[in-house]
Amino acid sequence: MTPTIPLDLIAPIYNPATFTRPDEVDRIFERLRREHPLAVADVPGYDPHWIVTKYEDVREISRQDELFHSGDRSKMLVSQAGEQLIRQFTGGSSNIFKMLVHLDPPEHGKYRAVTGDMFKPQSIALLQEQVRKTARHFVDDLAARAPACDFAADVAFFYPLRVICNVIGIPEEDHARMLRLTQWLFSYADPELHRPGADPTDPLEHTLTWKMVYDEFNSYYSDVIEDRQRQPRADFATAVVNGRIDGQPMDHRAMVSYLVIASTAGHDTTSATTGMSMWVLAQRPDLLAQLKADLSLVPAFIEESIRWTTPVKHFVRSATTDYILRGQKIAKGDLLYLSYISANRDEEIFTDPYSFRLDRKPNRHIGFGYGGHICLGQHLARLEMKTFWEELLPRLDSVELDGEPKLAVADLVCGPKSIPVRFRMQ
Repeated sequence: MTPTIPLDLIAPIYNPATFTRPDEVDRIFERLRREHPLAVADVPGYDPHWIVTKYEDVREISRQDELFHSGDRSKMLVSQAGEQLIRQFTGGSSNIFKMLVHLDPPEHGKYRAVTGDMFKPQSIALLQEQVRKTARHFVDDLAARAPACDFAADVAFFYPLRVICNVIGIPEEDHARMLRLTQWLFSYADPELHRPGADPTDPLEHTLTWKMVYDEFNSYYSDVIEDRQRQPRADFATAVVNGRIDGQPMDHRAMVSYLVIASTAGHDTTSATTGMSMWVLAQRPDLLAQLKADLSLVPAFIEESIRWTTPVKHFVRSATTDYILRGQKIAKGDLLYLSYISANRDEEIFTDPYSFRLDRKPNRHIGFGYGGHICLGQHLARLEMKTFWEELLPRLDSVELDGEPKLAVADLVCGPKSIPVRFRMQ
């Protein structure tokens, strides 16, 4: 008999507002790991999903891309009505975008290889000077705002955004547009960040927003594609636009989607982690003192910040064959909701998982995913955060919360939208 999760326990996870209350999310997934580590959620309006809560199970699925597909069904949690609308928009596909996260072998590897060399550690190392210059700019800007600011809205949103936009080749006057579209895409349910005219109470709003955001990006990137075809440059956009798949150019939707994932996920997850890092420091003066005394601890601080934040909360896979996982039969065609936030709190892997600890060794979090779909930009993200904290910490004398921080209302990528702080800097 297939194990089923009680509706009253799992239903809150289908409401984006729940993720603004991390303690509640932790309690839900802690109980799931204990009582229903691998079981089916049958929530009205959604196809039944296996909820995968355990670290090793998430990794087992994630390293077998041939068996658990990313593109046959929606990669993000979406209602039955929403997925039906997506198919109407796309002519049959379950995903509006054709991003790397939606591709399966062998196609995924071919598309990833188009820019893969640009994100290898040795290539990212060449960006150090540029990234440090950007970090110093934002640290100086933060100092000019003393003694108080909203760290999320004033700094964390914009620093990673500028880094990735420079890599892509997006002019500075368009950076705010990239941020706005990113927030519409990932925070469609947030009353302050959603697109104008959106109705977060509409069950189809998620899908409608994805379509409208795609159209906005398509309008913008069509000009970029034409420009880079005519005049190639040394940037990410040129690599994508002039890349080849089996000797042929990508189709237009794939080009746009490739550029979209870089200009959205390429900064939003790093912004979320950077913001949460400052939130922690504002509550932990002992941690700030420890880091200031020994900057060699910054990499450990970053890894724990990624685990602690886990900005990407879930992805959905579909089984291409029958499979036995944790003693349960996963049938061909079954959907599996992989909870990264639960995996990164798994007590069997992480001692004292609800504490932020610099001494967590090893810290084998899966905040960047795992397997073939591990985040292409992970090395750039680490460089951005390491450089920022190396520049800021020697100058930051103190920081404390100056009001109530707020998380964005979102269920896919979720991070702080407001972190009011009071601080002193040199």
